[in-house]
Parts: sequence; structure tokens; C-alpha cells
Amino acid sequence: MRTKVRRIHMVGIGGSGMSGIAEVLLNLGYDVGGSDLAYGPVVKRLKQLGADIAIGHGRENVGQADVVVRSSAVAADNPELVEARSRGIPIIPRAEMLAELMRLRTGIAVAGTHGKTTTTSLLATIFTEAGLDPTVIIGGRLNAYGAGARLGEGEYLIAEADESDGSFLCLSPITTVVTNVDADHLDFYSGQQAIDDAFVRFLNAIPFYGVNVVCLDDPGVARLLPRVNRPVLTYGFGDKARLRGNILRLGSSSRFEVFLDGAFLAEMRLNHPGRHNVQNALGALGVALEAGIPADTVAGAFSKFAGVGRRFELKGAAAGVTVVDDYGHHPAEIRATLATARSCYPDKRLVVVFQPHRFTRTQALFGEFCRCFEGVDELVLTEIYPASESPIPGVSGESLAQGIRQVSKTKVSFYPDFAAVEEALPDVLASGDLLLTLGAGNVWQVGQHFLEREGGA
Repeated sequence: MRTKVRRIHMVGIGGSGMSGIAEVLLNLGYDVGGSDLAYGPVVKRLKQLGADIAIGHGRENVGQADVVVRSSAVAADNPELVEARSRGIPIIPRAEMLAELMRLRTGIAVAGTHGKTTTTSLLATIFTEAGLDPTVIIGGRLNAYGAGARLGEGEYLIAEADESDGSFLCLSPITTVVTNVDADHLDFYSGQQAIDDAFVRFLNAIPFYGVNVVCLDDPGVARLLPRVNRPVLTYGFGDKARLRGNILRLGSSSRFEVFLDGAFLAEMRLNHPGRHNVQNALGALGVALEAGIPADTVAGAFSKFAGVGRRFELKGAAAGVTVVDDYGHHPAEIRATLATARSCYPDKRLVVVFQPHRFTRTQALFGEFCRCFEGVDELVLTEIYPASESPIPGVSGESLAQGIRQVSKTKVSFYPDFAAVEEALPDVLASGDLLLTLGAGNVWQVGQHFLEREGGA
């Protein structure tokens, strides 16, 4: 980075993809400012670290910035972007700033429609356990750090690579992980072929001495492999995977065996629930082995893994009700999370509060959303979280509730806002229930307010 760049302004600084970059830049000594629409825990932390953050967007917020970094959620007509353009200040996507940070280190980039944050967090735990002191930037809160980023002194930078707007193609990692390739972000991509093409470019962009660690269980990944011309290490549960896992036990933690090229490697315990998270652990293990980290060091890291905020996060209990929160917002993620809930709490009645995320996603995957809640005892839907999108006629939380009723026996109700949801919950919940809040928006507040109201912890 040119030494004259000292003041960095980040529009949407509190977002999951932006805040980690901001924290690393602050720790590197840069003068970081920004803006966000709401004041929350992430913005509070960044301000405590020295960031100058305005709540709300306005031309005056840009100040004397040398460069403006924009979140993909920020519209082109945002007044701060308009101001920067009028003054000739460079505007770059968050991935370009991440690429600059990665250029100075040995980069490991984790991509995929689902599982990126957990896999990146597992890698951070492994490399820290191995004494490699990595720099880490993830799209969530790693509980061991209490944040989504850390600046290390070691050679590695481990980062989550966001495919949502194609900007992950800015990155130049040595090693990649691809967890899966599903239809998503169809507000940006024209269809599945465009998504596939982007991932192929991502996989083929590593140097000839790098490696792509990819999940062979996923049909989308398997579909891409004939087009990949860089080294590949496959992982998964199937017999054709070079790094193969065999689950021995699922529950609040998971125990599994690992085989490499058919030979037994180790037995491991992951201190985190879910079959899909064992799969994520296999991907992280593959990267670790490529980096020369011994399997027993990886096993030690897995046993200590403290989890990630909003990834099947136990929030507390009150009035006999256990409250868990999860970020899942795609049908595939929802199915995996529901399966985890059943394996961890097999005897509890499962009540789900789901906040759909984005009108475009709800419209594009409407049929899958209608069918992904099978096995839920009671489903409470609220209105779609727009995430900067404009409404689409006929696409709403209520229309999704109607669609579910037409194809499923799941008991479903719709409430237009959180106030109505919270008013209804006492009649929905009973002692012994599991309350699971689901969605990428702010639905976690429903569970938090329930615990506060009922005096839980």
C-alpha cells in the first residue's frame, strides 16, 4: 500500500465483511473512519479501537479520506460515494482492500455458499494452536477472539472470500477452500452457470504451487472439477475423497475418524455440533496438512474450538425454554441447522422463528424455502429483512407462510414485525421447548428479548 494512504473511510463499516478488515487496518496503524446505519456491538468495538464512525450516511462523513472502501450492500448513489467520486477519491470494494492485505502474506481464502465463516474460524484456531500466529479476517465473531479479526505476526493471512458480488476474484491466495457451490446471490449472478464460472476462475487463479481444498460431497463442487487446472485436495464423507471422514458420534460435540488416501490418519473430536461442521472441519484439516501442521495439533485445536457467533449459538434458557440462534438463511443451511437441532436436542419440541433475508433470494428459492422446514413443530415467520433491497411485489414473509401451508404440514404463523412475534411467543412456547431463531438479519433480537423478559441467562 502506498505510504501516502493514511486515512481510510469505510462505508458500511459495521457489516460482517467490513468490520474485520477495519480492525486489522486499525491494528496496522492506519487512520480508519467510516459510517453505518446503526450503532451496535461491532461499531462500538471499532470505536473503542480508535475508528471515527458516523451513524448514518452523509457527504460530510468522507472528510479527508485518501481512499473509500465500500460494502457490497451499499448502493452506488450513496451520498458518501457520490462525494468521493466528485472529489476524485478512489473507491474500492472491500475485497480489493482485503487483497492488498493478503498480498503481503501467504493467503488462505475460504469460499463457498455455506460454511465459510465456520471453516475460516476452524483454520484460525488450528494455525493459532500450531504457534503460527496468523492474521485472520472472518465474516462473524470468533468466540475465542471476541471479534471477527486478529492481526498476527506470522506469515499467514486466513480470510473468508465473499462470492456474493464476484469480488472474491480480486484475491490472490496460495491456498483455497471451497465448501460448496449452490444457487444463491441471484441478484448479482444471471444463473447457476455464471456462479460456476466465477468459482472456476477463483480455483484456477492460485499459483501452480498452491492447492485447492474442495468438498467432493457437494454436487456443485464435483461439477466444477473437470474445469480446474490447478492442484486439488478433495475432502468429504464419500469413498472418492482423498481426505475422508467417518462420523462416530454426533451431538453437542462430534467424534469422527479421518483417512488420507485410504490410510487411517487420526480420530478427532470437534467441540461444535452438526454433521455439516464435521465436513467443514475436514476442509480445515486439509489446509493444515498442506501447511505441514501435524494431525495431533489439529485434533487439539478441534477439541478446544470455541465456536462462532450466530452459528448454532446457545444464548441461554428461561422459563424452561432453551434459546439457540443461527445465521442460516439459505434452504440448505436451514436443513443442516434443523438436523443439528434434532441431534443436540432430540427430546425437545422445536419452535423456529425465521426472518427471510433479501427479497431476491426469497423469490429465487421460494419453492425450496417452502419445503425446508419439515420436522419443525412450530414455525413463526416474520417479514423479510431487505438488506438494502427494494420490495418485490408478491414476495413477502406472508406469501412464504402461505406457500409453506400449501406444500407442508408444518404449523406456520406469520407476524409482520418483531413486536408482534414477541407478543405471540408466550402462547407458542412451553417449558421444555427449544426456541431457534434463524436468519441473517436481526432476528437474534427475538431470542435475546425473550431471555431478558423471562429473566434468563
